[in-house]
Amino acid sequence: MGHGVTGFAFFRVDSIRRGGEHGGALETTNNPEEEPSMKSHRNLVLSLAILTLTWSASVLAAEGTRYGQGVTLKEATPVAELLAHPERYDGKTVRVDGVVTGVCKKRGCWIQVTDPDTGKGIRIKVEDGVIVFPLESMGHHASAQGTFEIIHLTPEQQKAMAKHRAEEHKAEGGKKEACQAEQTGKTVYLIRGTGAVIQ
Repeated sequence: MGHGVTGFAFFRVDSIRRGGEHGGALETTNNPEEEPSMKSHRNLVLSLAILTLTWSASVLAAEGTRYGQGVTLKEATPVAELLAHPERYDGKTVRVDGVVTGVCKKRGCWIQVTDPDTGKGIRIKVEDGVIVFPLESMGHHASAQGTFEIIHLTPEQQKAMAKHRAEEHKAEGGKKEACQAEQTGKTVYLIRGTGAVIQ
């Protein structure tokens, strides 16, 4: 009996080695009663993998598409609050939530996020080429984060901005009156965006 067991053990090891050398499947047992158990285990692993992928896809869909560094601040500052008290937030990192009501059509370098409850909006400007917002973002809910800035325009900057916005409105089919209304201010409020999440 001792020789029989020893011989079987060496046969099994030799069989496993030969299978590995020739790229074949490693055979670990000759007992047909264990095959259903192995299949059940394999099916369980596959089912868990599918469930994990499905859950991950659902989470991504719920969280939206991330741009840049995304959003890390848990609380958003209302756009109306930023515009009413800009000095409080100048130079500070803020988050705003709202609906995308404007997108740069040339480079995708900015989006306009508007609070649907108040109608107040603010532009989130990002570095060209680093973050590119798609035109399809229009109408989608967005959370954006960055540094709030107050920019006091010189007369030359006012003219340049007026020309730039006039071109934007013309491309978007906007009315001249709307362009002039946006050009009257000498101070601009914007967020230097570092990231956003658009749903």
